[in-house]
Amino acid sequence: MKNKGLMATVALIFIVLIGVFAYQAGKSSNQTQSDKKVIEEVKTVGILQFVSHPALDAIREGIEDALKEAGYEEGKNLKIEFQNGQADQSKLATMSEQLVNKDSDILVGIATPAAQALANTTKELPIVLGAVTDPVGANLVADVNEPGGNITGVSDKAPADEQIKLGTELLPDAKTVGILYSSTEDNSKYQVEEATKAAEKLGLEVKTYPIPSTNEITQTVQVMSDLVDFIYIPLDNTIANAMPTVVGEANKKKVPIITSVDTMVEQGGLGTIGIDQYTIGKETGKMVADILNGANPATTPIYTFKEGEIILNKKQADFLGIDIPEEMLKQAKIVGGDAE
Repeated sequence: MKNKGLMATVALIFIVLIGVFAYQAGKSSNQTQSDKKVIEEVKTVGILQFVSHPALDAIREGIEDALKEAGYEEGKNLKIEFQNGQADQSKLATMSEQLVNKDSDILVGIATPAAQALANTTKELPIVLGAVTDPVGANLVADVNEPGGNITGVSDKAPADEQIKLGTELLPDAKTVGILYSSTEDNSKYQVEEATKAAEKLGLEVKTYPIPSTNEITQTVQVMSDLVDFIYIPLDNTIANAMPTVVGEANKKKVPIITSVDTMVEQGGLGTIGIDQYTIGKETGKMVADILNGANPATTPIYTFKEGEIILNKKQADFLGIDIPEEMLKQAKIVGGDAE
């Protein structure tokens, strides 16, 4: 009887050990599968930025923050491949190919030249436009409501008519506006047409000053400062990249600058009506996350902001001797930017 009891105990222990071994093996297998699943879920986002300046840098920051809020975080389930053309358009095609070859799941083009380079590189990978003023005019999408291909995104289209109107409200005696822009950027040409119509409708004489490169900015601003009552700058990456130079030259003659971007106001522009660039980046990042989660670019409408806010540089207004109407001050967002 004792032997039978001993044998039964040994058998029970053996069964328990087999069970424990099977449980640990299964747990290890599940853990391996779980780890593999995490690796498989890591998404690669390729970002191509046309140039570094405060406006586009703020957009990229907004994109990354929005992705994090949507559950995509670098080092966990997100890898960001970033390329910056530094305003050299000849590099954009090569950089686009590099991003595609890095097995990106989705591509983001910050500014029109970057977006066009990506679009020319792939018709398969989803592309999200970050701050492209006129996606249809830039031949990136067929229609803003139904893009129809592998591209959708966010438009940073500025209310040029409202911005020019702001200039006349701040400078009621103004007769002439000079529009400074790059002749090499498609998005700028489109806005110049809109701004010209708006200015002429308000009774202003319009003088346009296209520049082929940053090398001509100093001399151009010197010339136009003697001929216009205020300067208007559309959404233009070339001019934005050289904003300190523009402000420095305009301030010598105390010529006000109305801009289309909040960051340019911070750098010494007088004011604008628009959307801050970080918010544009946040909307772009949300769209990237949606597409990573299964949304179709072909049926995702281009996001366009409906309203902007008044953004003013009070220090610059004081330097220029401009009295901002009290009611406008109450409504406006006041930003810095030292006048020189």
